[in-house]
Amino acid sequence: GFWIKALSKCKSLAWVGRPQSRDRIAMLALRCLRKSCCRATPIAAVAHRQPSRWLSSRESPSEVRRNAFKEAIRPKPGQRKQIGLWTGLRSTLVAEMLSHVSGMDWFVIDMEHSPNELVDVLLQLQASQRGRAEPVVRVPWAEPVIVKRVLDLGAQSLIFPWINTPEQARQAVEATRYPGLGGIRGVMSLARMNNYGAQNPHYYKEAAGQICNILQIETLEAVGNIEAIAAVDGVDALFVGPSDLSASMGYIGQPQHPEVKAKIEEAFARIVATGKAAGFLTANKEDAQWALKCGCHFVAVGSDMQMLTAASKAAAADFHNFAKTL
Repeated sequence: GFWIKALSKCKSLAWVGRPQSRDRIAMLALRCLRKSCCRATPIAAVAHRQPSRWLSSRESPSEVRRNAFKEAIRPKPGQRKQIGLWTGLRSTLVAEMLSHVSGMDWFVIDMEHSPNELVDVLLQLQASQRGRAEPVVRVPWAEPVIVKRVLDLGAQSLIFPWINTPEQARQAVEATRYPGLGGIRGVMSLARMNNYGAQNPHYYKEAAGQICNILQIETLEAVGNIEAIAAVDGVDALFVGPSDLSASMGYIGQPQHPEVKAKIEEAFARIVATGKAAGFLTANKEDAQWALKCGCHFVAVGSDMQMLTAASKAAAADFHNFAKTL
């Protein structure tokens, strides 16, 4: 701003181009900067005007970030259903929009079936974690090294694909907890997850309480083990994956087959009965409503790529048809 003020003092753009102008502009800029600093608003006054959420304990560098999504999906009377969206476009703009503007409660940053790598996840977390919608990272596999690295980036909600047994569930949870606290997670002292270590001495002991572990039920074997998987300490939710489940039943590409839907409905009922949260993904509006009626606590109602593709195809068809009438 002070550079603009300095330039505005010049009588013409031609004057700016003269050899002696550089020193003159620098001197004027310095004067404007000094005046601006003298009139600066006290920091306390600026903080007083900020929205309260910026001053909440959630934003305090000395406290572990509170995972509101983990609390929101926990089954309880009168629970508000959590509506989300799947993303795979590797876009910080999409992540920021979904978190701050869309009205969604959560969204998935998919590392299993999308080209998201660790740097992509980091940038999307940075763009979204101070917004309204919780970024949930689906790791490509329940593998301790990738889980450790995603958690060190600051992710607090994870989806683990292809969990079929209680032993696999235990291994997934152990990857999110530190040694001595029920896990095998490697200890890093200076990273994003603990505000770079300078002011957050509580992270190591309190981190697990704010990490949301969501395990995917994607096979007939997994459906058969729902109660045992849900009983593993540290499991917050079970998420039914309709595409892989239909494939395991011999109906690949047919997640709406009557037998598949019957098995999914059975899975919902059994998950709800365990007291853990039930989740689901579908791009079909009627199926999303059906899942919510079946008791699902959080449902992804589409994906960024699916919505962009559908809208693009519809727009192209509409305008091509219109153009033919001209």
